[in-house]
Amino acid sequence: MSEQIVIVGFGPVAGRLIDELLPAVRDGHVRLTVVGEEAEAAYNRVLVADLGVGRTTADALALSDAAALIAESVDVRLGVRVRRVDRARQQVILTDGTTAPYERLVFATGSRPVIPNLTGINPDPASPVLPAGVTALRDLRDASVLRAAVDGGKRVVVLGGGVLGLETALAAAEEGATVTVVHNGPHPLGRNIDRGGGAVLAASLRRCGVRMAGNARSTGVEHNAPDGGFSALLLEDGSAIDGDLLVLSCGVRPRTELAEGCGLSTGTGILVDHRLRAHHEPHIFAIGDCAEVRCPDPACSECRTATGPSGLVGPGWRQADWLAEYLTLLATGTQADADALVELPREQAGVIVLKARGLTMAVAGDNAADPWDEDALTAGAVNCRPRLQIAQWADPEHGRYVKMTTRGGVLEGLVAVGMPRSAAELVSLFERGAELPADRSLLLRLDGPEQLASGPADPAGTVCRCAGVSGTRIQGAVEGGCSTVADVAKATRAGTGCGGCHDDIKGLIEQHFQAAPA
Repeated sequence: MSEQIVIVGFGPVAGRLIDELLPAVRDGHVRLTVVGEEAEAAYNRVLVADLGVGRTTADALALSDAAALIAESVDVRLGVRVRRVDRARQQVILTDGTTAPYERLVFATGSRPVIPNLTGINPDPASPVLPAGVTALRDLRDASVLRAAVDGGKRVVVLGGGVLGLETALAAAEEGATVTVVHNGPHPLGRNIDRGGGAVLAASLRRCGVRMAGNARSTGVEHNAPDGGFSALLLEDGSAIDGDLLVLSCGVRPRTELAEGCGLSTGTGILVDHRLRAHHEPHIFAIGDCAEVRCPDPACSECRTATGPSGLVGPGWRQADWLAEYLTLLATGTQADADALVELPREQAGVIVLKARGLTMAVAGDNAADPWDEDALTAGAVNCRPRLQIAQWADPEHGRYVKMTTRGGVLEGLVAVGMPRSAAELVSLFERGAELPADRSLLLRLDGPEQLASGPADPAGTVCRCAGVSGTRIQGAVEGGCSTVADVAKATRAGTGCGGCHDDIKGLIEQHFQAAPA
């Protein structure tokens, strides 16, 4: 007997789950159905902005091949939405009138962009349709809108100071568009970065050709373009920022409406336990942006400090890998066999990385305290914890800034702007929970001229953090014949996430061929 698994959603995380379930499909243990709202199979949504400025192609973004999956006996249904889930009959009802029965159901519905409440924008919350000249830059069609604006040298206004908005702004500015970033706060990334790092980041963005409008609260949009499209963003102080395209980058919200509609428990996302099972429903699972890991046990120490979905592709891929193994064990063995699988490890605090041409930044953990903030530095003393220590260095003129927040020598927070090698080492130390050297200045010297002239860094360790691929594995792929980033991606999955490691992969490829005999 084979188990019927239905996956709702066909984004990057669902694509990874399907890939990992294919061996069980080929062996006849699993029958697989995937339902995708878009007409395309899974593609790398993180790099839609790169597509929108002409730096990549739709083919390069593709993560799944629908025709190949159909040839593997996967039931692929694209361009159709799920109307509702009938838990009593264990079936999914689709908008085209068909149904898909399941024994195991996986929600991989991802997230939808947050549409701000602005005069002149009033989309249907269930299915947002934005006015002409306004895009949330979420899918391939949105990318084509940005591409037309960039190719025409148009004025682009980005609303929101998050990483995706900043990366879009930087890429569009470099390709010739006039770009303004509007954000509510003294500096971009206000929820993640400290004041000093934010000020250096904002100055660096200006040097890269991006206009910054901080402490600006938007209230509405004007539609006075000849085609009736967007013409200006209106601000609370009565001023306006003229433009030809408005890119909304105001965050995302997990898509939980289907789960709520069939009675599942939700918080920020669909509530699942440490085996990714929906609360009180062992036949239903959730992964990726729509899943919130918080088990029903109120005494669970991990879940007391749990947060909502990370919004990052790497954790979603790790969930997909784990769930594929769990579902395969259910299909090939017993419930006891599956439950013997070690639970999915808890995700570490996320690292926010901005990597653009001419500007790099890494932020992680709690970095709010300043070196002379005694209240914050001694806050842990009542719990007999070591006090916080802050090491801070700034060179605003050259766009460089580093801050290290440690407790007992171990990093609890970091900010690094314009210091790529220092940032890479700090991120590695943060993720490993390793102690910093007693002389913190050693880390700053990694970006010194003698280090920068030495070529690519030692590949030992993780190069692609999204897919968890080491430099050693990438080197092996290159030695096996891979000569481009695309080749390495197909062989190892490195570079298929945020794209921030592409330059590092290129460096390893170049290093190999430079050392190869003529």
